[in-house]
Amino acid sequence: MSGVEGPLRVFVSHTSELREYPRDRSFVAAAEQAVARAGDVVLDMAYFTAREGKPAGYCRQQVAGADVYAGIVGFRYGSAVRDEPGLSYTELEFQAATELGIPRLVFLLDEDAVLPLPQSCLSDPEHAGRQRAFRARVAGAGITVARVGSPGDLGLLLFQALTDLHGAAAGEAGRPGEAAAGVAVRLAPRPVYLAGREELLAGLDARLAGAGAGPGVVVLTGLGGAGKTSVAVEYGYRQLAGCGVVWQLRAEEPAALAAGFGELAARLGGGEVPVDPVAVVHAALARRDDWLLVFDNVPDPGAVAGLVPPAGGGRVVITSRHGYWPGGQALEVPVLDRAVAAAFLLARAGAAGEEEAAGELAGELGGLPLALEQAGAYMQASGRSIAGYLGLFRARRAELLGKGDPAGYDKRVATTWAVAFARLGGASPAAGLLRLAACCAAEDIPLHVLLRPGVAAGDLDSRAGPVLMPLLDDELARDEAVAGLRRFSLISAPRGGLVSVHRLVQAITLSELPAEEADAWRRAAAAVIGAALPSDPDDPASWPVFAALLPHAQAALDPASYGMDKLARYLGASGSYAAALAVQRQVLHAWEETRGAEHPDTLTARANLAYWTGEAGDAAGARDQYAALVPVRKRVSGAEHPRTLTARANLAWWTGEAGDAVGARDQFAALVPVRERVMGAEHPGTLSDRENLARWTGEAGDASGARDQFAALVPVRERVSGAEHPRTVTARANLAHWSGEAGDAVGARDQFAALVLVRERVMGAEHPYSLTTRANLAHWTGEAGDAAGARDQYAALLPVRERVSGAEHPDTLTARAALAYWARLAQSPD
Repeated sequence: MSGVEGPLRVFVSHTSELREYPRDRSFVAAAEQAVARAGDVVLDMAYFTAREGKPAGYCRQQVAGADVYAGIVGFRYGSAVRDEPGLSYTELEFQAATELGIPRLVFLLDEDAVLPLPQSCLSDPEHAGRQRAFRARVAGAGITVARVGSPGDLGLLLFQALTDLHGAAAGEAGRPGEAAAGVAVRLAPRPVYLAGREELLAGLDARLAGAGAGPGVVVLTGLGGAGKTSVAVEYGYRQLAGCGVVWQLRAEEPAALAAGFGELAARLGGGEVPVDPVAVVHAALARRDDWLLVFDNVPDPGAVAGLVPPAGGGRVVITSRHGYWPGGQALEVPVLDRAVAAAFLLARAGAAGEEEAAGELAGELGGLPLALEQAGAYMQASGRSIAGYLGLFRARRAELLGKGDPAGYDKRVATTWAVAFARLGGASPAAGLLRLAACCAAEDIPLHVLLRPGVAAGDLDSRAGPVLMPLLDDELARDEAVAGLRRFSLISAPRGGLVSVHRLVQAITLSELPAEEADAWRRAAAAVIGAALPSDPDDPASWPVFAALLPHAQAALDPASYGMDKLARYLGASGSYAAALAVQRQVLHAWEETRGAEHPDTLTARANLAYWTGEAGDAAGARDQYAALVPVRKRVSGAEHPRTLTARANLAWWTGEAGDAVGARDQFAALVPVRERVMGAEHPGTLSDRENLARWTGEAGDASGARDQFAALVPVRERVSGAEHPRTVTARANLAHWSGEAGDAVGARDQFAALVLVRERVMGAEHPYSLTTRANLAHWTGEAGDAAGARDQYAALLPVRERVSGAEHPDTLTARAALAYWARLAQSPD
């Protein structure tokens, strides 16, 4: 290249189909446009008419007349040279350029990309072996080889390579300043697979465009593997049409960053690297507006202090895992949502009919672009289906996270966070917080609830306790730990005391520990979560804390723990009966195995399982379970033990709920005197049995008797339990109901109207008890003569019932039937 002046003569070597396809803009057309844009001229064998003589010699002569060889190598071998039939023209052209020492720019069509070519262009049935050998020869020839997946990628990379050659030629020829008026482009290859980023790219462009005076600066932050660099590079490619300078600087190490500035300064300054490259770059960019700098993989703001251009109308994009940047510069690069990630996997693996497996795998991988690409590369290389990979991933997660060659990434999931883990240090509070978070559910970890005193150091393993205790006892240590993890974007920015951690970060964090230490941290997390659970699951004031801890408790607690039993009680008390039933079943099985079938705790779990069975809609099932439990309770605990009496009360209740009101009334009538003698007249258990006796007295046909019993009970409840205690409110609801059943529909309606407000305030608008109170208000509104009002109230209630209780729950069916009934009456009152 030394001494070359004016445009370069570029010999473009290709097979014929690449001039034809894609139809809208072929690969060869893209190459020719790139050559012209660089100010150079094209030489191509297609332009040479047939001449007499030996074709091989003539081909070599034409290549010798070029300054640069640019080969586009696809999957077809091409036409054989007449006088050297063992070679195609494309291989001969490459060979000639090699022998002549001409600079070679080779672009291999990427076999892993979805290429815009007909199927016939993707293979060569006659010369497949020769073409494979030629591609292998080119790839291993020790020259720069780029893989391209589209004409756009080819054009950009060829243009970049030619501008690099022009810069080198200008430097050798000693023409200072010439390059400053030209173009400086350096970008990593364009991402082959970039899914779900259009909104992010648009947001990035809008921020940069609206920056005002001086360069616009945006920092793409996020977890390692989230695709920050891919977004920045794609944005760079989209700016090429309007920018004279688009330059990507490797910024993870000071030496690499300094070298990048030196090369850019030489390009902009027209020759040798100056003494102060940063000053030269800043001065050159201050005089123009058409530039974009990408500082890639910046460790922290200090690493680019004084390096970001202070003037000019250009744009700066920084990629960094560091979570804290000044002036609102940060723009989070999130993981992909499940639908986008699943679509990516289907496209990347070339799979059809595996939508369900793709969705599940996308969920397992947490939408992390690096993990998705790594999985796609593995599946493509191994021929494994998405479902097959999913099964293997679930069985051998840690191993698979270290396998696969993801396109566009220089690391795999298993190694991409290694530097961050190393810098945290094994004994730092930040490392302890990450390990604690790794044992929780991934989303919305309530640090403000978990990280507080309450766990004794003696309850923690020596491998976890010394690191974890400062987080529980010292607010400053907690803040420093959060800040430490945010520096590497290993957790989300705290919002309302909640943080999230990617599930693969969790997996890698624990897999990096020795098995015994990982188990110690799991036990530590269980101790912390168990200590944070409130003491009274029946208290509505505790429900927000239970709700915040629920997924984390389910992830960390042993089914045999008392904490899991608390969860079941909370779920039931707050109205999630089906969920309560599922958790209680886990607890019961665990306690039967660890404590024995007749241990008091196991019997309590059986009782709770029976109760939630009934609340979930199976009254007969609950009755039968209690009928089997009562004799065991009597034998183990005694006939008048409080828990035996409670089991009898529940048997009576569910007997009535299963349709035998008289049987329920008689059982409660026999139970109340025993309760009063054993526990006292105003004990909550005694009052509950009196309420049930009143209720089933009414259900057995004596509405006035039920009303009178509840009228006597309500003031006692208010005095003993408080005016808004759920039991007091239930007693008032029963008084209202039986007042109506005894003939006072208007009185019942008015009492329920007052109660709805109390229920919703105390228990929540969608608690089943609140919905039952609304149903009763609707019913007595109708019975009081307002059929249209009853219809409208049931119409508003029914969709809520369906969502909360389920479409086939008995209360939902009752509401549906009542709506139909009152609708008919409202339409035809006679």
